[in-house]
Amino acid sequence: MTIDKTKLPFADSDISAEVTEPQSDNQALHSESPSKTEVIGSLKNHFLIAMPSLTDPYFKHSVVYLCEHDEQGAMGFIINYPVKLTLQELLENAESIDYEPNPPLIDPVYLGGPLDMDRGFVLHSPTADISKSTMLNEQLMMSNSNSILSSLGTKNAPEQYMVALGYSSWDSGQLEQEIQQNQWLTIHCENEIIFNTPVEQRWNKSLQRLGVDPSQLSSDVGHA
Repeated sequence: MTIDKTKLPFADSDISAEVTEPQSDNQALHSESPSKTEVIGSLKNHFLIAMPSLTDPYFKHSVVYLCEHDEQGAMGFIINYPVKLTLQELLENAESIDYEPNPPLIDPVYLGGPLDMDRGFVLHSPTADISKSTMLNEQLMMSNSNSILSSLGTKNAPEQYMVALGYSSWDSGQLEQEIQQNQWLTIHCENEIIFNTPVEQRWNKSLQRLGVDPSQLSSDVGHA
């Protein structure tokens, strides 16, 4: 991902970005409508773990946290694709923020998915003011409000957080079809993996939670 650092992206309209990525057959998670597929039970608050058969450059070896999943489709964020942009750099270039955290915030910003990559989202632990965030589980919230971004590096910041640019989305029945095609394994979300597991270990750790040895995984393994 390449980003115009003269103006770095977040939710506010006055903060934009230029993002370029290789085009792929699955960009925007397939624009064509999938064939009719029976919707499985909701996978909201689950991880999708990419199988070796999923070679799309946006999702290869990815772990996706699903915020929503129902008969209308699904939406979530990739949690293990950092981009070459730190939170400090994001804040320094945000026109609506007039401070520089000290010590600097060196954590990376993540690529949440191929859609709306000029928008930012924060996955974070609960805060005293929940009016700007959506509760995802008892210890996890999501916001695209600039008020959450502007709290990072201050005493009002959430205890744990990650910032993602863009999101991932599936049409009705599309995710079910991809799971049937052995493109994804699923497991219930663990906040520990989102916030405390080194990014390069998140795919392996998620598989290990299923009892799957990543070194033995092949493209024809069925879904869990």
